[in-house]
Amino acid sequence: MKKIQMVDLKGQYERIKETVNASIQEVLDTNTYINGPLVHTFQKNLEEYLGAKHVIPCANGTDALQIAMMGFDLKPGDEVITADFTFAATVEVIALLQLTPVLVDVEEDTFNISIAAIEKAITPKTKAIVPVHLFGQAANMDAIMALAKKHNLYVIEDNAQAIGANYKSADGSKKKAGIIGHVASTSFFPSKNLGCYGDGGAIFTNDDALAHTLRGIVNHGMYVRYHHDVVGVNSRLDSIQAGVLNAKLPHLDNYNEARQLAASKYSSALANHKNIITPFIAGEKDSHVFHQYTLRIVGADRDGLMQHLLDKGIPCAIYYPIPLHAQKAYLDPRYKEEDFPITNRLVKEVISLPMHTELDDEQIKFITDSILEFLN
Repeated sequence: MKKIQMVDLKGQYERIKETVNASIQEVLDTNTYINGPLVHTFQKNLEEYLGAKHVIPCANGTDALQIAMMGFDLKPGDEVITADFTFAATVEVIALLQLTPVLVDVEEDTFNISIAAIEKAITPKTKAIVPVHLFGQAANMDAIMALAKKHNLYVIEDNAQAIGANYKSADGSKKKAGIIGHVASTSFFPSKNLGCYGDGGAIFTNDDALAHTLRGIVNHGMYVRYHHDVVGVNSRLDSIQAGVLNAKLPHLDNYNEARQLAASKYSSALANHKNIITPFIAGEKDSHVFHQYTLRIVGADRDGLMQHLLDKGIPCAIYYPIPLHAQKAYLDPRYKEEDFPITNRLVKEVISLPMHTELDDEQIKFITDSILEFLN
């Protein structure tokens, strides 16, 4: 059995190396390192894939989320609601812009932001909601958009973990996660479902005026060289990373299907065990692209299981071990522990297994057998 990786980027690269290498060589040959033709090609290809009117590439996923927020006329002290159970990038950009983060609990089954908790948290100062499509599953966007319309709020989707996921609305229509709200951000960090070989990110929107504003923000606020019309930042996707992404994009659906298949094999092997809750899929299979495959371990020693797996050479991780409301940087007297019952439970139960496009049946069997060996 080949060595098990948490993410096998080398194995994935070997399958597409000729295309990737040719893209990188094109950049080297043309010396078009910043805003070169491959950046614009990737932008257009991603717009077509997502069904988005506008994709604005940028330097990384955290920048993408910050720039998306900068596109609205938000003022210091305006409140932005987001999930307590997620990576810190989601909340740090709110704080960096001198907005007020409002953390709320998540749903027990999907791990995504709780609709009831959002509604309870809305005040006259609330200006935006940031749903995170956690671990690859789209949040309940019908309900979120209805709340946003009712209260005149912006919706900024954090789509860093769910590129390619489909969301089926109550009316039967399907859209890609990330083009349902007013704007969305994504990350192309190497381990993502669509990842480059460094840092990269992008913003999506169907709003023409907002897209124009965002295109200025990513490039020092310039639309014409040396004419700074808005306050901007320096956040550009470099041409080499665009070349890598352009080589991978045609394979994204296959990559996601490989993850879904691996997830189904994990779940089949681990189903019906009294100490294991396998991932829940809300809606159809293609609504979850399994950036992470995350179990809940109940009534058993989660940390002991993690050490058992590591001892057997099986990488695993806990995403996320400390809720955001308990992090030193985001402590706030407004938060009460009783407001976060689900998050406080999940951080003690979750464990993520290896998940990538190159997992094989022998590896999955060894991983699941090792889990059952410990729990039985």
